[in-house]
Amino acid sequence: MFVKLLKSKLHRARVTQSSLDYPGSIAIDSELMEAVGILSYESVLIADLNNGSRLETYVVPADPGSKEITVLGAAAHLIKPKDIVIIMAFAFHTPEQAAEAKPKIVVLDENNEIIKRMP
Repeated sequence: MFVKLLKSKLHRARVTQSSLDYPGSIAIDSELMEAVGILSYESVLIADLNNGSRLETYVVPADPGSKEITVLGAAAHLIKPKDIVIIMAFAFHTPEQAAEAKPKIVVLDENNEIIKRMP
């Protein structure tokens, strides 16, 4: 048996851009991805704090240091620039692994700068 647990979270990221003309994904500053251990093309769940939308997509890396969070493809109908989002990735663990698992979480400010790391 496996359990699905939170692995990574970018909390209160501000969307910088959106573009419908893309096959679909979210571009995230690769330094922010590294900070929480999100991999290129990894599946993520996005929750929009402005309108309550939730959607699943995959991540593509944006330029390091750009602080970019760009919603691409159909998701651009749901999430707009300046919206505040929570970006979450999950991992499957055995119950024994789950007892030791700790997610990597960062809280971001309005400029997508890291202001807090948890735990």
